Amino acid sequence: MTETIDRLTIRRPDDWHLHLRDGAMMAAVAPESARHFARAIIMPNLVPPVVTAADAEAYRARILAALPPGSGFTPLMTLYLTEETDPEDVARAAASGLVTAVKLYPAGATTNSASGVRDFDRVRGVLERMAEIGLPLCVHGEVTDAEVDIFDREAVFIERVLEPIRRATPGLRVVLEHVTTAEGVAYVRAGGADIAATITAHHLVINRNHILAGGIRPHYYCLPVAKRETHRLALVEAATSGESPFFLGTDSAPHPDQAKLAPCGCAGCFTAPNALSVVAEVFEAAGALDRLEAFTSLNGPAFYRLPPNEARITLTKGAPVPYPARIETGAGPVTVFDPGFPLHWRVEA
Repeated sequence: MTETIDRLTIRRPDDWHLHLRDGAMMAAVAPESARHFARAIIMPNLVPPVVTAADAEAYRARILAALPPGSGFTPLMTLYLTEETDPEDVARAAASGLVTAVKLYPAGATTNSASGVRDFDRVRGVLERMAEIGLPLCVHGEVTDAEVDIFDREAVFIERVLEPIRRATPGLRVVLEHVTTAEGVAYVRAGGADIAATITAHHLVINRNHILAGGIRPHYYCLPVAKRETHRLALVEAATSGESPFFLGTDSAPHPDQAKLAPCGCAGCFTAPNALSVVAEVFEAAGALDRLEAFTSLNGPAFYRLPPNEARITLTKGAPVPYPARIETGAGPVTVFDPGFPLHWRVEA
């Protein structure tokens, strides 16, 4: 007889990949993440980007000011890697506790990535210094070569860019962010203790058909783009395995609807309000609720060499949770990710 689980208490989760934007948008979306998550790795791809320690300190102050009183949410800041990044500025920011990671965007790979890296030899000094001090490099794993099919860009990035960087920089600790392919999962599994991967809530439930079949659905368009169903199943298997290199990074990426629905729409899924409910449904379907805490609350802190949260949250299963279809922001309405099925798991607190 199979036991039915309708209540689950776990350590408070963290989000190891989050976009909060800035200004009016941040004021609306930051409380959504703070409601369920204790900490989050904050993406630095603002305009202009968060490049220096001073930039990160100022952005952190703006985030804290946008949070509800007493939320207890801790933004973990990152620096945007450029070809002019100063290795010693990075080292000082890490030593002070201000910065938790550095983010590598290949130039042109995604939203606000124009300042990213084109010549990887020019950032070698930064990467070597990061390896010395154990500071993780968070990688947007896609090449931007126009001749490479968009569905192949992650696999090609691993072969052409990531593996050469890791071979040339022993000890560099890398997070392959928002992994989307079976090849990415296999690479992380074989890569040893210095590599891990975040997996998003939305990539666990959508494949490329959700974006394109029966009409274009721009609210499912994200980068890296969702791949074939075989890749989605590989992500579900990795996430629900309990294995330590895999942990939740929502890549919740809010854009106002007018930007998503434009002739050249923006990439990103806004999942902050319902990500934990989505993930719980996936784990329940896989018979892996006993491994949910590892994915959401334990594996990430272990890789980042941080303690897991002492606080707990409880998820309960019942009637479908009425998440809003969109939230209003000072920058315009933002549509909340719709997984395409009812969400019965509710975060109680």
